[in-house]
Amino acid sequence: MSGSRKVVNPLQPPKAHLKSTSPLSENERDGTLLNGRLHYRQFRKGYRTGLEPVLMAAAVPARAGETVLEAGCGAGAGLLCLAARVAGVSGIGLEADADTVKLAAHNFLNNPFSDSRTSLSALQAVLPTIPSSLRALAPTANGRFHHVMANPPWHSAHGTPSPDERRRLALSAEDTDPQAWIRSLTRWVLPGGTLTFIISAAITDRACQTLLENGCGSLQLYPFWPKQGREAKLVLIQAIHGGKGIFRLRPGLILHEEDGRFTDAAERVLRRGKSLPES
Repeated sequence: MSGSRKVVNPLQPPKAHLKSTSPLSENERDGTLLNGRLHYRQFRKGYRTGLEPVLMAAAVPARAGETVLEAGCGAGAGLLCLAARVAGVSGIGLEADADTVKLAAHNFLNNPFSDSRTSLSALQAVLPTIPSSLRALAPTANGRFHHVMANPPWHSAHGTPSPDERRRLALSAEDTDPQAWIRSLTRWVLPGGTLTFIISAAITDRACQTLLENGCGSLQLYPFWPKQGREAKLVLIQAIHGGKGIFRLRPGLILHEEDGRFTDAAERVLRRGKSLPES
């Protein structure tokens, strides 16, 4: 799940033409992603989707016919946004909370995509442990995926824990750490495939080191600046399994204007579902 500190701004009230196939419980709320293109149901209280899965999905260089594994998929925002951008891509999400897995399944079912190759599903798994049975669902004979992505929990276990169990599970590194997630996921991507992570800038050095120590290279760092001139607290790291390229520091993306509105570049990603800008 995402390590967000705030509710996602791209989430909008549902449009009239988006119909749900199952009744809404008192603990859930309906909304949309990508300016109404996607139906999205999430919990009213506790953990709610942040910007991170939308930004992360905009960075994965998947192509039609490929399959992406997402660790900590939450209610499915990341895979939905990726499938909306890349026709014919498929994805499997892993999520620790059983009720959230059901919510993700609901969201996948209620967003039919026109390309028949697209298939999205969610399974229960407590990272960094990934069940070996997942190998049988991978698109290749060696049981690996074309790409993996994750926004692992990174909030310090020494801070004040959230009273909500689901939110605590999503955000806190009490029972695991981001490096353990990264280390585990390097074993599930094909040689030449990409690994994409959104993490706190404070642990960037450890994340990069873990990737390099586990056979990944060609690292790229993409900062997200809250506003012009502000320090980036959130970064995206992308690596290639077996990559030998040089480290690249990208210009990054400024998210907000001084008045709090999204910048035009951020709007293109968060509302229109475009890829992250290269420059």
